[in-house]
Amino acid sequence: MSADSWCVRSIHSAATLVDFAVSRSVTRAAALADTGLDDRDLEDPDIEIDLAQEFRIIANILDAVGDEPGTGLLVGFSVRLPMLGTLGIAMSSCSTVREMSELWVRYVDLSFAYNRFTLTDAGSRVLVTLDPEPVPAPLRRFALERDLAALRIIQRDLLSWDVPVRRLELSLPYAPVYEAVGVLLGVDDIVFDRPVDTLVIDAAELERPMPQANSMLRKQYEKMCADIVERRRARAGLSGQVRALLLRYGGAADQPTIAADLHTSVRTLRRRLAEEGTTFRELACETTGILAEELLATGLTVDTVASRLGYTSVSAFAAAFRDWKGQTPGRFARENHARWG
Repeated sequence: MSADSWCVRSIHSAATLVDFAVSRSVTRAAALADTGLDDRDLEDPDIEIDLAQEFRIIANILDAVGDEPGTGLLVGFSVRLPMLGTLGIAMSSCSTVREMSELWVRYVDLSFAYNRFTLTDAGSRVLVTLDPEPVPAPLRRFALERDLAALRIIQRDLLSWDVPVRRLELSLPYAPVYEAVGVLLGVDDIVFDRPVDTLVIDAAELERPMPQANSMLRKQYEKMCADIVERRRARAGLSGQVRALLLRYGGAADQPTIAADLHTSVRTLRRRLAEEGTTFRELACETTGILAEELLATGLTVDTVASRLGYTSVSAFAAAFRDWKGQTPGRFARENHARWG
């Protein structure tokens, strides 16, 4: 899965988020603030949005209702198999639960999941690991809760039985609401404060046949999944690839480094970015601004953020930040730390 295809997704997931917001007495306008989206967009099934827009909706919702443990679980219950469209049909047509699980991992960016998934064989067990790297740190609890709930709901839509989870290791601290996760997943052994989020499943469970196996249908719809990913990759273009790499490097990468990662020359990189109507400097400034906002919102001091982003002085960072946001970094941090923290 490419980083750039991951950044683009269907509007459906955002629409369920807004529906949840309305159910909690949050207006649609408040949920969609600063996203560039409106109600008409939510009604258009052909619209695709950037993942950053969806993360902004989540932040808006948590700002309005509070980031309490369990909020993501409630949203996850609204994710159903028909939302997955082409991927859902491909998964339901797989021959075994393992084949279905591997297809999910391969095309997880079409599943509306926020975390990346990995399957690892460990003797008689299989480890299902959730990687939160694509998710801004302040939203990771919500994203993890939502993905765990959605995973079980979709599995129940696909199968006539529950796949038992022998052990669940969570990076989250204990909260009483997580006892519901144990009930939902059918697991008594839940361990908290772990470095990695992992579900442990019996390997034999993955060899069970799928109830609607159809190899021809699976191949047809998997090909369609691949076509969707390729189209999204083309939409994101080189600018999307550069932006994703800059975020991966924490903004601390120069043009030669990015060009080398993309297996091209600096000259070609400049030319192709110009064809897309942007420059490396513009993308770097945009990425640095995003990183600055996230770091300040987590509670880091202005001095620390300026240093992490490579500024030689706090005043230079403050001047740049005012250009991005129209306010000082100190004021931004005070106004946003409570929301994101």
